Amino acid sequence: MKKLIGVALIAVACVAAEGYHVLSKMHIGGATGWDYLTMDSAGRRLYVSNGTRVVVIDPDAEKVVGEIKDLQGVHGIALARDLNRGFISNGRANTVTIFDLKTLAKVGEVKAGTNPDAIVFEPESGRVFTFNGRSHDSTAIDAKTGDVAGTFPMGGKPEFAAVDGKGKIYVNVEDTSEIAEVDAKKMAVTRRAALKPCEEPSGLAMDEKHRRLFSVCDNKLMVVTDADSLKVIATPAIGQGPDAAGFDAEEGIAYSSNGEGTLTLVKEVSGKYEAVATVPTERGARTMAVDTEKHRVYLPTAEFGPMPEAKEGQRVRPPVLPDSFHLVVVGK
Repeated sequence: MKKLIGVALIAVACVAAEGYHVLSKMHIGGATGWDYLTMDSAGRRLYVSNGTRVVVIDPDAEKVVGEIKDLQGVHGIALARDLNRGFISNGRANTVTIFDLKTLAKVGEVKAGTNPDAIVFEPESGRVFTFNGRSHDSTAIDAKTGDVAGTFPMGGKPEFAAVDGKGKIYVNVEDTSEIAEVDAKKMAVTRRAALKPCEEPSGLAMDEKHRRLFSVCDNKLMVVTDADSLKVIATPAIGQGPDAAGFDAEEGIAYSSNGEGTLTLVKEVSGKYEAVATVPTERGARTMAVDTEKHRVYLPTAEFGPMPEAKEGQRVRPPVLPDSFHLVVVGK
């Protein structure tokens, strides 16, 4: 009987999760490069990295309402809403651009480490942290003053990070396949643990209430880790080429955006984390942001031309067609 009940619960969860599908496709156009995007669910704004700019979108009207221009290799955007400040990591300039959330005007520029990539705001310390890919360290910035509070080593190449709301930041370390815990006030790595069998973790999200971390890995796994013990507790399968993870607390769903053109939905069913649905998206849609108010997922990509012929030992990518940058919107 228990087995039959468990099967029934899984079936119900799968039916619910499979209600997700592509709702619309929002054209943006412009530059061809993109990386992270950040959703301000409460403020109803979506910030999208796009080459040398951040595009600001009204997600309800599905239209562009502004942009921050003349940036250098945008990677990520962090928000400190109480301070009316946004922070953009510039990978080529090794800086962070500070901007006003209401006017979108630039109000400062701060030096970071080499190739600042992921960026988060940690509210307990009042600091913004960049995770610098080439210098293998993190730069902490006072969000109120814009002053650099310090830089500390990460012990490897840091990828994305998640904040627990209690003064800790968790970071995927790509080249060592580890999860690192950072004490935001001490500005130091306090613990680290292997994510085996994960290879090259990139995107990271967190279920703050249940203290669960979701790392997406290059070998088509989502590794679920207990934040308190840093022990791996589940390894559900996901799609190929993941680069971002997301979590919707109300839905209880962890997401993996996969460059192959799928979105994997993972949910806890009968005490086990399972991949309960795979939503077809578009090729190249490997990063995302989750709107926790309307339970939608936004994934940036573009249209691609035919794959060019590669010489021996050369890695090539299909060309991005001009003015084809857009967002895929997934929801129920």
